[in-house]
Amino acid sequence: MIYFDNSATTAINKTVLDTYVKTSERIMGNPSSLHFLGTQASRLIQQARFQIAELLKVDEQEIFFTSGGTEGDNWVIKGTAIEKQSFGKHLIVSSIEHSAVSASAKQLEKLGFEIDFAPVDSRGFVDVEQLQALIRPDTILVSTMLVNNEIGSIQPIKAISDMLEAYPTIHYHIDAVQGLGKIPIHEWLTERVDFATFSSHKFHGPKGIGFIYWKQGRKLAALLNGGGQEKGKRSGTENVPGIVAMSRAVRLHLEDEDLKIQKQTRLRDYLIDSLKTFDKITLFSEANAEFAPHIVCFGIKGIKGEVLVHAFEEKDIIISTTSACSSRAHTAGSTLEAMNVPNDIAITAVRVSFSDQSTMMEVEKFLTTLKHLEQKFSKIN
Repeated sequence: MIYFDNSATTAINKTVLDTYVKTSERIMGNPSSLHFLGTQASRLIQQARFQIAELLKVDEQEIFFTSGGTEGDNWVIKGTAIEKQSFGKHLIVSSIEHSAVSASAKQLEKLGFEIDFAPVDSRGFVDVEQLQALIRPDTILVSTMLVNNEIGSIQPIKAISDMLEAYPTIHYHIDAVQGLGKIPIHEWLTERVDFATFSSHKFHGPKGIGFIYWKQGRKLAALLNGGGQEKGKRSGTENVPGIVAMSRAVRLHLEDEDLKIQKQTRLRDYLIDSLKTFDKITLFSEANAEFAPHIVCFGIKGIKGEVLVHAFEEKDIIISTTSACSSRAHTAGSTLEAMNVPNDIAITAVRVSFSDQSTMMEVEKFLTTLKHLEQKFSKIN
């Protein structure tokens, strides 16, 4: 089987899985307990926190554990709204955000907050000038993703950060779920980024665990109350094996980061160049430094994306439509809609997404299969 749906989820690294299993077997204590078993578990959590912070070149006090990207996005969006509502009730999110961000914003809208969706250009990049034009005296948050999960466009974080220097009271959040190991994350966290969201299963870690970067000095209301874990900011008994395994996944994923990025870039560029030779292919991703190295989005005119996904599945090649969330809903991705791609073209879109384990041989087999499928569909049409 060829697995090209790594933007949806990655296979857990065997070493990471071994860490998860051994920690589950050996560390039985509740980290909040006073006895030595609790202390043992608590120490492992702090070691994991320190290791992740060191790898991202931030302070360990700025790492908070969550259950994944969705919780992290919900926490930052809603936590900012709760914490800062006395200063304003206006939030800005980009029009190409993951549903964890956009749905959170829409829920807040029902509670009396005002939401503006910053537009993107025809290539899928946030328009910084138009974003700035949306800022008001009562704006409390701007949220943009780092890497778009549908077409791979790397958002202009530095330009947005520079613009937001003039607005120091506004929280700036980035959804960095698709970025770790694909672009040097620590470079973006040195900009004017207050919060960033990460999810373990996107970088060969276990599902159900993640973390947020929370810049010191910024305030965020807790969403989960109870036992006071995570310095009272995120209550709930900690997922010790998940946290420990995730910290190892971060370390392993960032080993030889440059080489892994170069490898995936070569695969992306070769695939895109090859797709350009097909007659009925529409490309939504590009082969340049403005796009992530692991995502290629395209469509075959007249063929719905879900039909192509299942056709490849019959050949033991796993791809997806534009995102896992829109796949189940049978809808075109929000990114293509925001780019003003006509619906009859948008619904043809499929996404190929690599990992550092993907190979050129797999890409070659994918292209051979695509050629046969295109011929088959042409005869049917």
